[in-house]
Amino acid sequence: MSRKSQEKFREFHRYLGFFLAGIMAVYALSGIVLTFRNTDTFKTKEAVSVVVEPGLNSETLGPALKTRIRVEKVDGFQIVFNGDGVYNAATGEAKYTKTKYPVLLEKMNKLHLMNTTNPLFWLAIFFGISLLFFSVSAFFMFNTGAPIYKKGLYFAIAGAALTVVLLLV
Repeated sequence: MSRKSQEKFREFHRYLGFFLAGIMAVYALSGIVLTFRNTDTFKTKEAVSVVVEPGLNSETLGPALKTRIRVEKVDGFQIVFNGDGVYNAATGEAKYTKTKYPVLLEKMNKLHLMNTTNPLFWLAIFFGISLLFFSVSAFFMFNTGAPIYKKGLYFAIAGAALTVVLLLV
């Protein structure tokens, strides 16, 4: 590859890297938070009291509350669920505790988990393409005959192999 092409890749790599540093920080933080999504870490508890249709059973209560429930006990007109939740089938009143992320973390996680239904999905596509560019352009930072270039190739192959092994295990 010519020296001029190599310098151009370095320039694109540098400025795109500066631009994406903020995006990468948000993705990294939301990824760390999402690692703990099966726990209540980072979440706040909120007491909920709502009246839904009376006479629901243990199968129809979850959809009516728009949440997943785990029924623990049915005692006459009362359904006890998720540890502290109680639904009165006679009145339709349900009281339970809901955990949720603070607003900023919730928005960060939605950004991290977005799909094509989100109006900002183009940001995820741009970010993915940019990371792919970084992966490839990193090899244009060094002369192909340099020892560090060959060592970089070995590390890249090792990283890819480790990822594939971990995905298959």
